[in-house]
Amino acid sequence: MSKLDQRQAGVEMPTKNIFSRRDFVRFGGLVAAFAASTDMLAAAPGRPPTDEGSAIRLGVASYTFRNFNRAQMISFMKQLNVLALNAKDVKDHLPMNPQEEAAALADYAAAGIKLHAAGTIYFPKDEDEDIRSKFEYCKRAGIGVIVAGDPAAETLPRIEKFVREYDIRFAIHNHGPEDKLWHSPLDVLKAVKGLDPRIGCCIDVGHTVRAGTDVVQAIHEVGARVFNVHMKDLTNFQSKESQVAVGEGIMPVKKIFEALSAIKYKGFVDLEYEIHADDPMPGVIASFAYMRGVLAGMGYAAQS
Repeated sequence: MSKLDQRQAGVEMPTKNIFSRRDFVRFGGLVAAFAASTDMLAAAPGRPPTDEGSAIRLGVASYTFRNFNRAQMISFMKQLNVLALNAKDVKDHLPMNPQEEAAALADYAAAGIKLHAAGTIYFPKDEDEDIRSKFEYCKRAGIGVIVAGDPAAETLPRIEKFVREYDIRFAIHNHGPEDKLWHSPLDVLKAVKGLDPRIGCCIDVGHTVRAGTDVVQAIHEVGARVFNVHMKDLTNFQSKESQVAVGEGIMPVKKIFEALSAIKYKGFVDLEYEIHADDPMPGVIASFAYMRGVLAGMGYAAQS
């Protein structure tokens, strides 16, 4: 049985994996194969319809390529056949400076890459000027979701005014047990329940499980306030350092996709691969191949 077959069958895989350039080419082929297989399976008789409520859209968080410039990241995304980006002001990916941002947006448009979210963006000040500058940043880029890192609960009423003015959704990112405010998506849900429905959560699945929260249950509970998902995998739910390529750990990926489909999630599942920053592509390729394979097995088209 091949490693890919073992992963699809749920067989536990070794946590350590060393990728050669041969592996890189092999996994590149897997990406193309899974992209094709999802289309075929989605059209098969008896398969669930691939409407907006059921299709899972895959994207990538630009933080994955934090050690690479914009041109390199665009090249990587084309290799992956992923054209949906959650952009961050890191390197030259999406600078806050308006002129530099415009240049970045021109490059993405030329490459056919669409930006659906920006973040993580931090909101340390309870001040209109600081908050407005970040909403303007996303408005210029045509981005509909702000992934927010650390807004204090006291600043949310002020932020709510800008959400209404700009009609941009505000997704608070949970950062696990180390986060002083937002350990889990359920902490976010408690804080935003009485606020504008465009204020919600970016569920980071890795940080969620490390906070001791059932990630599948959290998706169901947060429901319509889930605006973005950061996907990663771990071999140990108590260890941040145990991250591996998606499919090589114990993250319940299929159940996560099923939960998102059940709540008719219309956002993106963005791979945030935080390890091997100087050579992320082998793990990124393996992660997308695995996710596409899971979706194909479920009968859903993996749109990206």
